[in-house]
Amino acid sequence: MHKLIQKTMVSYKELGLVNTREMFAKAVNGGYAIPAFNFNNMEQLQAIVMAAVETKSPVILQVSKGARNYANQTLLRYMAEGAVGYAKEMGCEHPEIVLHLDHGDSFELCKSCIDMGFSSVMIDGSALPYEENVALTKKVVEYAHQYDVTVEGELGVLAGVEDEVAAEESHYTKPEEVVDFVTKTGCDSLAISIGTSHGAFKFTPEQCTVDPETGRLLPPPLAFDVLEGVEKQLPGFPIVLHGSSSVPQEEVDTINANGGCLKAAVGIPEEQLRKAAKSAVCKINIDSDSRLAMTAAIRKTLAEKPAEFDPRKYLGPARDNMKKLYIHKIVNVLGSDNKLIH
Repeated sequence: MHKLIQKTMVSYKELGLVNTREMFAKAVNGGYAIPAFNFNNMEQLQAIVMAAVETKSPVILQVSKGARNYANQTLLRYMAEGAVGYAKEMGCEHPEIVLHLDHGDSFELCKSCIDMGFSSVMIDGSALPYEENVALTKKVVEYAHQYDVTVEGELGVLAGVEDEVAAEESHYTKPEEVVDFVTKTGCDSLAISIGTSHGAFKFTPEQCTVDPETGRLLPPPLAFDVLEGVEKQLPGFPIVLHGSSSVPQEEVDTINANGGCLKAAVGIPEEQLRKAAKSAVCKINIDSDSRLAMTAAIRKTLAEKPAEFDPRKYLGPARDNMKKLYIHKIVNVLGSDNKLIH
């Protein structure tokens, strides 16, 4: 039976992928963060790989449970392998691409992803009682490390909604718990809660202040004191920020000007993310911004050309707009450009 399992298992190394261990160590020491971009389809994947190659940046391809169901686990494996081949075809001799499960909610899901070629998984037990979170994360780590797959755990709860992940309110990570958690679980990186939030509607208007010049809503600042507390407890340990889309207002405006209805969409200001990227935060997750860039381009194209029905004619501009966004994030926010050895 064991031999049969071994035969059906796909190693991420065969696909040309890497895990996060080395890239995170470099990012912590170098004062930058690795982009973790969620994707669901080919156009998003093309845009991510093109942006990473052009900027010479390592990159994490993130797949949620919902995205995996949407895209199909077998197709995802070949898409990831294709992403590595595509990067090489564009002249990147040694691409550093991770295929990562975002917000895995069970041991079985994490195991299935590891067995199907993922090089990194996140087990999110943050909504569980502390000891249950520790036990679940440890179980995933013990399985993953047999295959040199890296594991991200989470302490603290983020508010907001993203695919299957939903929480009414956030609970900041308690710095005093992090050493115990990391020691007991053996996880390779830790997602913490310092005020970021999932989705495009991260904050209620009541939580925000109004910019007197523009009239736009400004979100509450991130809790950098919590981040500093975690860094003191775990010097040099890789920290992850979820829910870190900035919700670019120009994309929101384009959507709303072309038939959309996004009211009070507010994100995390990029200057706060730049500050976080220079710290021990070495992975910053961005999903909603890509969705907004894609939707804005599609709505604009279809509004200007209502007779258009060739998907390439509206998905092509969407891909270009996402690529522009990814390059901006890599160069101007995360600082991960020119970190690949070509």
